[in-house]
Amino acid sequence: MNDILLSILLGIIQGLTEFLPISSSAHLLFPSLLFGAQDLGLSFDIAVHGGTLLAVLMYFKSDLSLMLQALNPFAKSYNENSRQLALYLLIATFPIIVFGFIGSNFIENRNFGVVSIAYANLFFAGVLLLAFKFGSASKTIYEVSVLTVLLIGIFQVFALMPGASRSGVVITAALIAGLNLKESSRFAFLLSIPTILGALVFLLIDSANSIEAVNYLILLIGFCVSAIFAFYTIKIFLTFVEKIGMYPFVVYRLILGIILLSIV
Repeated sequence: MNDILLSILLGIIQGLTEFLPISSSAHLLFPSLLFGAQDLGLSFDIAVHGGTLLAVLMYFKSDLSLMLQALNPFAKSYNENSRQLALYLLIATFPIIVFGFIGSNFIENRNFGVVSIAYANLFFAGVLLLAFKFGSASKTIYEVSVLTVLLIGIFQVFALMPGASRSGVVITAALIAGLNLKESSRFAFLLSIPTILGALVFLLIDSANSIEAVNYLILLIGFCVSAIFAFYTIKIFLTFVEKIGMYPFVVYRLILGIILLSIV
């Protein structure tokens, strides 16, 4: 597969799977497993992550504007819910930042191969199923405590394990905490903003210490494709999530895990 087609494929995968609870790392295995495709490099990872970040910023631009206004100490008036949401996002982001600093070597030194990603996918699909089936699903994010939000943030740390799915673990934790499905998904997507931004910082630090040839056309394609697919994934998912529920994603992840185990 040539690099242009591969960049389009990887951009689509990143855009679709970054926000759906189906594990992006599991899907990113397939180009190499099926076509023997090579990694396009660290610069490409930065580009597609930047694309998904742009998508979520654009989709939630109104919410973000209200939150920034609410955090402005000189603002004459602000929306109290927006201030609470902004503070909750900061609190929920704190655990993964801390673990990112103190536990990054642990994650990097673990051998996360296809088998471990497959088992992680199966395990977290099962946890998501239990949370969706037995969660009370009655609260909004404004009705939970600071401690609850911190626990959601702690649960997000599991997203550092390939195969877990960042949006999946946050939605799972929010459902366990009693949030309704749409509110759980919305909070998971908003929480992706500081999380993706933090990941980009780490990637940029790594890129400063690496020497690789950069194909700017490939980077641009990956950025644009991932941004477009991510934006419409968020839009469609939040529109229909209460109608479709989590069962299709759980079943899909179970099948995906079994397929990965069967081809290694």
